[in-house]
Amino acid sequence: MPLKKINTVLTAVFVLFILWFGTEFILSPETTAPGFGLPSRPSGDFDGDGFLVVKGIRDVVLALVLGILLVTGHRRALGWVLLVESLAAFGDMATVLAHHGSVATALGVHGLTATLMVVNGLLMARETRKTAAPAATPAPQPV
Repeated sequence: MPLKKINTVLTAVFVLFILWFGTEFILSPETTAPGFGLPSRPSGDFDGDGFLVVKGIRDVVLALVLGILLVTGHRRALGWVLLVESLAAFGDMATVLAHHGSVATALGVHGLTATLMVVNGLLMARETRKTAAPAATPAPQPV
């Protein structure tokens, strides 16, 4: 399978994966939160679900941006956006680690996702369009 097709499939998987878990955070934040990797949810009167919904909305928007660039064929722009959006996954990893969350989840989910986004983004950003060779025109013939 050509590398370009692998990049396209991998990006489509990223888009669907990000849409799925973003939607999960919006629809059922209380059941989705433990998979994020933080040790516990705040207790008391604090309603943390609102923050989790914000995270879900962020993820859905990130996925939609990637999806639009993928569908419209803007591959170099898609590569750059993947590189920038990988910062969100690196930020999630840093957040989990900074708040004494699961190291396995921080590295295995967020860190791995960010790394795959960087690799795929670099491959996409360096792609060049193949230009068609100009049609051969016959040389002018003397009359």
